[in-house]
Amino acid sequence: MVDLHTHTFFSDGELVPSELVRRAAHAGYRAIAITDHGDSSNLGIIIPNIVKVCNDIGDEWGVTPVPGIELTHVPPRLIPSLADEARKLGARIVVVHGETITEPVCKGTNLAALRAKVDILSHPGLITEEEVVLARENNVCLEISGRKGHSFANGHVVSMARKVGAKLVINSDAHSPGDLLPLDFAKKVALGAGMTEAEFEAARKHSQALLDRARAQ
Repeated sequence: MVDLHTHTFFSDGELVPSELVRRAAHAGYRAIAITDHGDSSNLGIIIPNIVKVCNDIGDEWGVTPVPGIELTHVPPRLIPSLADEARKLGARIVVVHGETITEPVCKGTNLAALRAKVDILSHPGLITEEEVVLARENNVCLEISGRKGHSFANGHVVSMARKVGAKLVINSDAHSPGDLLPLDFAKKVALGAGMTEAEFEAARKHSQALLDRARAQ
């Protein structure tokens, strides 16, 4: 499993980064991105610390940790500049907290993230066809979420992505140990959202491509 959206106690997760990575290894992961919630107040605190621990751990337990960030509940106009700042600080995966149907995310967040060409638009909720076309054109992956609540719109996201040929990835959005997605359960999440087995395998390849790109940075 390559999981590119997780959280530690640097935001609202339960674990220190080292324990999250160790538990991911035990769950059979091959790679995990640590993408704590960030805005203009904390990028300079979170990202350098995550970079340090990822460098310290390396591939110690057979799982690759990747430093990242999830830009969360920020005004859409700030997303491009914050994404650039995050990359300069060392984030190799930039996620934007999309317009999930379970939170009051500012309208226009999805569009701003897609225009900024971030890596992943997480749990994008009732994303429009026009936005999904932009995701395809700008090579932004749309997330199928394993997290309760955010997963409610997974079926819609799958349907829209299939219609226009946008890329999907499957992530846990883990905040606690029990949220991690072993590969067999990730497949159940995908199939439950209406994906075919071929689409599930394609999503895994998209995650691997993002991981390869992150490693090359």
